[in-house]
Amino acid sequence: MTIHAPNDPIKTPAQHRVHRIEVQWTTVTYKTVAIYVVLTATILLAGFYLVVPDWYSSALRRVSSAVGAGDPEAAPLSQTQARFVNLDGKVQVKKVNSVQWVDADFRTTLDKGDQIRTSADGAARITFADQTTYTVKSDTFITVEENSMGSERPSSSVVRINTGAVNINTPNWSSPDSKAAVSVEDTIAQLRSNSRAAIKADPEKKESEIVVSSGSAEVKHGQERIELTQWEKVAIPASGGPGTLQKSTVLAPPDLVEPINLTPITSENPKAAAVHFEWKPIPEAVNYTLRISTNAMFTNTVKEVKVTGTGTEVSGLDAGDYFWSVTATDGKKQTSEAGEIFKFTLVAQGKAQDMVLDIAGTQLHGRVAEIIGRTEPGAALIINGQPVAAIAPDGSFRHFTEPLDPGQHTIVIIGSNRRGGTAMKQISIVMPK
Repeated sequence: MTIHAPNDPIKTPAQHRVHRIEVQWTTVTYKTVAIYVVLTATILLAGFYLVVPDWYSSALRRVSSAVGAGDPEAAPLSQTQARFVNLDGKVQVKKVNSVQWVDADFRTTLDKGDQIRTSADGAARITFADQTTYTVKSDTFITVEENSMGSERPSSSVVRINTGAVNINTPNWSSPDSKAAVSVEDTIAQLRSNSRAAIKADPEKKESEIVVSSGSAEVKHGQERIELTQWEKVAIPASGGPGTLQKSTVLAPPDLVEPINLTPITSENPKAAAVHFEWKPIPEAVNYTLRISTNAMFTNTVKEVKVTGTGTEVSGLDAGDYFWSVTATDGKKQTSEAGEIFKFTLVAQGKAQDMVLDIAGTQLHGRVAEIIGRTEPGAALIINGQPVAAIAPDGSFRHFTEPLDPGQHTIVIIGSNRRGGTAMKQISIVMPK
């Protein structure tokens, strides 16, 4: 009988030349059943990897692919929401799933079916994810009819005017199939890339129209279609059959000359200073109307002057920031749309350093830049020609610019305090392509 000696536990596997798999583990003290389950699952997965590595890798790829496939659908959810970039006066929103009107603020996002209304002194500028901008004028009631946005598909935004006026500005879309439109009654005006238009709707007077100031647009009314180019308009019927659209040309507004946009004008006594305004002539015009406002929405007009020439001087303005524009009127009493809006700052000389203005930083959100800083409580700020609507009691502020094109931009921040002092800062921002 042959007797085999037991294995010596001190000897190594090589000495015994026995091929085997050794499993080592560490005993741990667990406090909850959940931790124990997690540890067990980890050990099992590790065992699968050691025994069948190909299966493990394939399973991991399938899981990763499934998770990754959900990301493109989840990511655009926040990108589809439009938001306010400028607010002035009373602006209210009623969400599609609500029965209450609430005051709009810069945190308010807009979705399909939401309604917006402005008061007699209210106005708002709304930017969609594709950088299409709708400026809602005073006494206006609109509905967001369509809001389809996505990074890899054509974008589409449609706003319906129930009453009032809206200006629309479209960017250079990456997709030629993208669209932006405004509907009135049974008519829809669809703008093309790099276009601007003004749409008005008055259901009571049955007077509605669309005026294209740059680019082009297609106006549809039933089966009828009309193409509009720069400084053409179409009267939109409240009702009617084919052939009711009426196309015509409109008077163009003058190009502004002086003061140059974003120019500071210094004076020892700003209120007594005569500010010179000048613009280029329009051949058909018989007179012009100069309007000066303390905000870009022109809901607070401080001066309105009618002149027959192409320039005038205005005095009586306090130190601060102002916006100005000019319209033309011809012999048929036809008045042009307001053209460009320029901004200037009237500065009290010698007081430019009497105001606190610090820029803490900037952040990019798509094509929009967020400016973060601090100023004096009660101060007024203008950033790139746009008023800063929300300044906290401690002077801190956050402001979103209008959409910026790719490239380098100089952001100009100008402030004025209650003592008449002013301050100006300039920062450079590079918008990626």
